[in-house]
Amino acid sequence: MPRTVKPAHPLLGIFWMVVTGFCFVAVTALVKYLGDTMPAAQSAFLRYLLGLVFLLPMISSLRAVRLTPDNLRLFGVRGFLHALGVILWFYAMTQIPLAEVTAMNYLSPIYVTIGAALFLGERLATRRIIAVLIAFLGALIILRPGVREISTGHLAMIGTAIFFAASYLIAKRMSGQLSAAVVVGMLSITVTIFLAPFAWLVWVTPSVTQLFWLFWVAAFATAGHYTMTLAFAAAPVTVTQPVTFLQLVWAVALGALVFDEALDGFVLLGGVVIMSSVIFITWREAVIRKQARARLPTV
Repeated sequence: MPRTVKPAHPLLGIFWMVVTGFCFVAVTALVKYLGDTMPAAQSAFLRYLLGLVFLLPMISSLRAVRLTPDNLRLFGVRGFLHALGVILWFYAMTQIPLAEVTAMNYLSPIYVTIGAALFLGERLATRRIIAVLIAFLGALIILRPGVREISTGHLAMIGTAIFFAASYLIAKRMSGQLSAAVVVGMLSITVTIFLAPFAWLVWVTPSVTQLFWLFWVAAFATAGHYTMTLAFAAAPVTVTQPVTFLQLVWAVALGALVFDEALDGFVLLGGVVIMSSVIFITWREAVIRKQARARLPTV
């Protein structure tokens, strides 16, 4: 019988990705608003601890699954790496403008591409190599080493992108073994556990106001991941991926209007270069997958 293809809904996918962008920009804005009034490790821990309430609908799925020792090991490694990335991200938010955090975060898919070739055995074709080099050119445009001082915030964002990429690669490996609910739920649990000792080392008593805003950070982050899933389900990644660039536009506007951050044309240009590279990789991979499916025999 012929293969059935799930119909795509591009406009719906774009809508959900726009909502996703608003959610993630809200996360960055709230963290920026909190600033350095609380240590980065503690802010990250409380964000994940408060966010555990959103796991309640997943409890049945988590209790029903039987995890192997290999699953537990991978969950542990992923949780630790993701926890380091989160701490660095919270720190970067207190050191550099919103636009720079957002633009440099686009490097994660590039590191994923490199990691997939190094650790998952995926072929690094010429087009991928060129796209990676272009993305790093975009990063250099943002950082401008030798022209301006590279701060600890910039270095933290480089580390964030690397740790998040490693986390994604582990998730990609596990996605074929466990449901998305289990993978997401275990990430939240393990990250909370690994963040706890870092938070304890720098702990200061939080105020009710700080807890209130961190709860909303958790709420917007959870909502953003959920709407992103809806976007991917509604339309191909090649349709939804370009929409993520709007996050940089909103971050620039928010930084200028709310936080009085100077508009840096080099950051915008570098973000465009990086995002163009990511879009190109996404589009080419989608074309290759489509061609591969077309060659499959029908039964």
